[in-house]
Amino acid sequence: MSASARSGDLRAYAMITAAYWAETITDGAIRILVLFYFYDLGYSPLEVASLFVFYEAFGIITNLFGGWLAARFGLKSTLIAGLTLQIGALLMLALAPDPWLVVPYVMASQAVSGVAKDLTKMSSKSAVKLVVPDGASDTLFRWVAILTGSKNALKGLGFFVGGALLTLVGFQSALGLLAVLVGAGLVLVLVTVHGELGRPDTTARFRHMLSNNRAVNLLAAARIFLFASRDVWFVVGLPVFLRSVLGWSFWGVGAFMAIWVIGYGIVQAFAPQLLRRTGEPTGFTAAWLAFVLALLPAGIAIALAADVDPTLALVGGLIAFGIVFALNSAVHSFLILHYADGDKVAMNVGFYYMANAGGRLAGTILSGLLYEWQGLEACLWASAAMVLAAGAISLLLPRVRTTAPA
Repeated sequence: MSASARSGDLRAYAMITAAYWAETITDGAIRILVLFYFYDLGYSPLEVASLFVFYEAFGIITNLFGGWLAARFGLKSTLIAGLTLQIGALLMLALAPDPWLVVPYVMASQAVSGVAKDLTKMSSKSAVKLVVPDGASDTLFRWVAILTGSKNALKGLGFFVGGALLTLVGFQSALGLLAVLVGAGLVLVLVTVHGELGRPDTTARFRHMLSNNRAVNLLAAARIFLFASRDVWFVVGLPVFLRSVLGWSFWGVGAFMAIWVIGYGIVQAFAPQLLRRTGEPTGFTAAWLAFVLALLPAGIAIALAADVDPTLALVGGLIAFGIVFALNSAVHSFLILHYADGDKVAMNVGFYYMANAGGRLAGTILSGLLYEWQGLEACLWASAAMVLAAGAISLLLPRVRTTAPA
């Protein structure tokens, strides 16, 4: 790619990233708004978890088809589709009469939101591969870490925004304001991004979405367990425990989850510097980080069972969990682009994030089931087991610095 072409892609990528940030804040805010609005209406933890099942399930479908659509029609097209759908999902709830705000209708709106979020994420993350020179692994790791870290920091900000808006303006007014934010991102892309980012391939076939790259397949499998290990306590168990057992306010829970995710995002952004002594990340890096991570939810569960002050155990333990999880996730985000075939990056990334969405779906369902069954401790033990599985799979990843299929 020529220098002028890469410069043009870089400018377009900056605009895509800005729109993605707007969508990311909204995505975090929606989660808090829906969770607390319906829990406060008397819905059980399992019923609240069910509201997000379609969000995650349709994320799997979106990543399966989205990578192919991006390869065939270009990343700008998939980004515009994602932002447009997110506005539609928000307006479905913001403009709905009160009798419509029941589980099936909210699940449908969350399905649309899940499609929107994964189209924008896949578009933005795939674009990194196009603007980093071939062979510049250090630059790739740095860029991926910054994008992923900023995304998670802004999602954390979205949790705080959601809690604040629910308190200040109410459920439906908050959703209307969020629709305006995403609309601004959509206008930015339409006005400033000319042409397509990357070169659409009209010969791309859907069957190519199913990766034949062993390293990509193994990393996707590890990703399923890694993200299930987070969401099994984070989606329902933790916020409900803080609200109902410890008596925290909406503001308090939203602020804590926001600070946790913002801190997690900051650690991700600085992962290249923090892991500098270990050299360029390989499969072994992902494995040892996972085994260290498994100790943390197990330690929190033991502390809760031993009647250690729950606020101290949770806050301290989850800060440590967030640091190690952020490093592990940043390594995964680098490795998928490192392993991806250059001409199939969107499809490889789509396949990988399909697995990511599968892990979130499993974690979401189990978060409601396990919390209702045995409380937060059960969620934490499940988290530890899942991280161990992620680490075991990561041991099979290449331990050498290679981009070739293993």
